[in-house]
Amino acid sequence: MAKKSAPSAETDTQPRLAAFEDSVTELEGLVEALESGDVSLEQALAKFERGVILARECQQTLKHAELRVDQLLADGDGEHIATFDTPSDNQADDQR
Repeated sequence: MAKKSAPSAETDTQPRLAAFEDSVTELEGLVEALESGDVSLEQALAKFERGVILARECQQTLKHAELRVDQLLADGDGEHIATFDTPSDNQADDQR
């Protein structure tokens, strides 16, 4: 059975970083809109809900990055870097 080569860390993290930055930018826009007070209650609730979702996604991305840094520092020599499963990867494995 042929083994697929793992994607390089650089190409794997670039889309994740771009998505994180997009989420932060959107979150900043939502905060500005809510702080302006120029939105209806219904719009404010929708923006708040979206903001909570974005904030949680950003926290998850940051936690993953922190765990990855801890893993890299623990490896010490940098010769062997094991792949790191995100929480969503672990959930998929549990369902199999």
